[in-house]
Amino acid sequence: MSTIEKAKNVLINNLHIQNEETLLVLTDTALSDIAQYFVEAGRELGNETISMQMSTRSKSGEEPPRLVAEAMKNADVVLCITEHSLTHTLARKNASKKGARVATMPGVTLDMLEEGAISANAEEIEELTAKYCKVLDEGSTVTIEKEGMSLSFSIENRKSIASTGVFKEKGQSGNIPSGESYIAPIENSANGKVIIDGSIAGIGLVQEPIILEIIDGRLVHATGDQGKQLLEILGEGNGRIIAEFGIGTNKKARLTGNILEDEKVFGTVHIAFGSNKSFGGENEAGVHIDCLIKDPNVTVK
Repeated sequence: MSTIEKAKNVLINNLHIQNEETLLVLTDTALSDIAQYFVEAGRELGNETISMQMSTRSKSGEEPPRLVAEAMKNADVVLCITEHSLTHTLARKNASKKGARVATMPGVTLDMLEEGAISANAEEIEELTAKYCKVLDEGSTVTIEKEGMSLSFSIENRKSIASTGVFKEKGQSGNIPSGESYIAPIENSANGKVIIDGSIAGIGLVQEPIILEIIDGRLVHATGDQGKQLLEILGEGNGRIIAEFGIGTNKKARLTGNILEDEKVFGTVHIAFGSNKSFGGENEAGVHIDCLIKDPNVTVK
């Protein structure tokens, strides 16, 4: 099957694109070659397809230009094929509010279109994701334990998000490929230490485990060179506030260093720092960075 045919499958099976719907393919200088397959796919399906290319953002969660944000609000279906994630931006949130179905594919590679997370059984993902969302919605406190370290935080009165990678209704959004149940913790509630041993968005696979220390919801210390890199990306302000707790639900996802696929790996969880206002939190930071933990013990009470 050609790459254009695979792109058509994403538009049909994941985004359920309909006749007469307009498709906006948003890309940047880093991923414009891959985005072009989706542009061609949309046009071959007969949809009015608009391609927009912006400069590559510097980090996940950074807003696109205003012109791009306006275009996103005026399309029926938006596909964001960019180096860094637009999932947790106000531009994405406002487009969803206007009814656009928005799929984000940050850092997607041709290999990811061939196999891995995108080849998973959609029904299995939906079932697992719903199962873990139910656990999160019925709980009020989460504790992550690994190698003698423990991090606890409150999720009381916060609503979980089921990210399945299938978007049929107006205003739905999320990653493609997907498979995660996630929630915004109470921003000032996290305390303890946690070991990051999988990968970090914008950095890649962890070379040696990083210990993060969080006090009253704020990341105050990170060990090693990659920990220092993480702190630099997050900055000194609201970027260091805990933003997300997520559980991977895709049994085909692989740990590759690309957070788009990594955070979906079954048996992993991730925490993120920065913006979370787009999915039920209260923090805006212009950055959102996920940090992956392999095979932890997680308790939800």
